[in-house]
Amino acid sequence: MSSVNEDYITSYIRDIVPEKCGQLKMMEDYAHQNNVPIIEPEVGQLISVLLKLHKPKEILEVGTAIGYSALLMAQNLHGNWNITTMEKNPEMIEKALEYFQESPYGDRIRIIEGDARETFPHLTKKYDFIFLDAAKGQYMEFLRFAMDLLEPGGLIVSDNVLYKGMVASDKLVVRRKRTIVNRLREFLEHINNMQGYTSSVLPLGDGVALTFKEDLI
Repeated sequence: MSSVNEDYITSYIRDIVPEKCGQLKMMEDYAHQNNVPIIEPEVGQLISVLLKLHKPKEILEVGTAIGYSALLMAQNLHGNWNITTMEKNPEMIEKALEYFQESPYGDRIRIIEGDARETFPHLTKKYDFIFLDAAKGQYMEFLRFAMDLLEPGGLIVSDNVLYKGMVASDKLVVRRKRTIVNRLREFLEHINNMQGYTSSVLPLGDGVALTFKEDLI
């Protein structure tokens, strides 16, 4: 079970989260059968609440995978909105495009193909909601780009920031994951001390960080 909480807590929370239906349920089944990582149910529920509260119009996602989180976000947006999502895996892109085209939101979701470290610098549009869910060891690099593109009053949501609990305890660290763990620790330390931003780290799913950009005007 992918969660930094005790299994009984995670099981309880997931039991009370309403089950998805239709396309999202099909995508969950596909992800489970093909070992494709998608956001945990409780994290998806958190994002749904945040979107309803924040009401963003321009959303950027780093890490499309099969498009599950993009479509989850789409179902919680209203009015005029657009989602731009970045993915480098051609197989994931192909599958995500299939799901987007089958949904009612295909014309509002755009995939940028390629490594985010190479595509991020070419983005010029401003966003009021950015979701980081790609290579965890690159979060600091992604953050530098995201900060420039985030509107004042905007929100960055970063997933998997506690990385199976290893970020919080050296006792859990697997040697081959040491570099990722150290980079995530640097990332969390940084976002909690940035001037003009307020961050909170939640022990939900595999760890979620919320970073709000103050409107200083």
